[in-house]
Amino acid sequence: MQLIVVGLNYKTAPVEIRERLSFQETHLEDGMLELNDSKSILENVIISTCNRTEVYAVVEQLHTGKQEIKQFLEDWFQIRKESFEPYLYIYENDELVKHLFRVTCGLDSMILGETQILGQVKLSFLRAQKIGVTNTIFNQLFKDAVTVAKKAHSETEIADHPVSVSYAAVELAKKIFGNLSNKKVLVIGAGKMGELALKNLQSSGASDITIMNRTYETALKVAEKFAAHACTFDEFEKRLFDADIVISSTGAKDYIITKPLVEKLVKLNNQKPMFFVDIAVPRDIDPRINEFSSVFLYDIDDLEGIVEANISERERAAIQIEEMVEDATLNFNKWFNTLDVVPLIASLREKAFTIQKQTMDSLEKKLPDLSEREKKVIGKHMKSIVNQLLKDPIVQIKELASKPNGEDALNCFKHIFDLKQGEDEWIKQPVKDHHRKQDVASTEFMTRKHFL
Repeated sequence: MQLIVVGLNYKTAPVEIRERLSFQETHLEDGMLELNDSKSILENVIISTCNRTEVYAVVEQLHTGKQEIKQFLEDWFQIRKESFEPYLYIYENDELVKHLFRVTCGLDSMILGETQILGQVKLSFLRAQKIGVTNTIFNQLFKDAVTVAKKAHSETEIADHPVSVSYAAVELAKKIFGNLSNKKVLVIGAGKMGELALKNLQSSGASDITIMNRTYETALKVAEKFAAHACTFDEFEKRLFDADIVISSTGAKDYIITKPLVEKLVKLNNQKPMFFVDIAVPRDIDPRINEFSSVFLYDIDDLEGIVEANISERERAAIQIEEMVEDATLNFNKWFNTLDVVPLIASLREKAFTIQKQTMDSLEKKLPDLSEREKKVIGKHMKSIVNQLLKDPIVQIKELASKPNGEDALNCFKHIFDLKQGEDEWIKQPVKDHHRKQDVASTEFMTRKHFL
């Protein structure tokens, strides 16, 4: 068995290619089921986000597996292979394991250390498991990927330092106000930065959000996406008066929030704390409003300084996580390399106890006067002898199987004990034959229990 991933991401492919090879969420399970019908594909998981599409598979042969995955992508998206092959990357076996662990930990993301990808990987795996296209190999691999990612985020500070301007603005607001759920927020400007601010505010618990734009229809369209309120500049002063937090990102040439206006608001609000974030260039807010003790103003330079410092902090944390990934990769590979030893050990034990039973049957025929108790004692001691004789060979073959020359050791072990070739065939058919017979629902329950 071989492991392979064929994919493309924001590093290798422009957005116009990525969007053409992106799976719709509602069709993802159908895609995995169709891929599973390919002759060489034994298990598969497809991960598809705005920044990446990756097809993970357990295959019988690497070359055939690569071709079948590429053909599947061509057929599914109705795009000739020649148009997307230059943008693909392919990782095999050890490299695949390390890549998946890095992806799940956020080390391969556009924003270093982001946590959203962990949920996306986990959801794709659970879907694949639910429909029965994963089993022994990927059930273990993806469980390990989720585990190492959770460890990375809990034991390092990689996700504690905001690295986008809009996110940094919201994090500053949380430091000043604490809980944002009871705060009124005004976002001025419905462009890209305004939308990002809305998204981060909403994920931080803010619910009373108003979006203001000179074109009301644009404000309304953005507000509907985030369950926010929309208003025009006709309500400007009233909305400012009500707001606890103001984030501004318009294309105005002059200040739209002036010192006299804020001074008036401060008096009317009886020195209520107000938080302003100016992420516009040129600036929307007169910097002199910082002179008021109850006003907190941050501009884009302040935020970019925070982001730059936080990127350095994340990079330091990433070094720690890379070490975790290395350890987790070694552990998985050690487990993976011992898979072939399981049927061999089962075959050895079956052969040994068959001989023990035959010997016991022969003994009972030659000594017909043995009592039931005597037969039981003799049988128990014979089984004990067999177990003691098997113990060291089993321990040694498990150890040898995990080493680089493990395949040679397995063949030697098989030859020494004259074990039948067919005994280990079950492990080579993880989904299509043997593993389809196992209780998928039970496996899914155990994996979900692990994730919770």
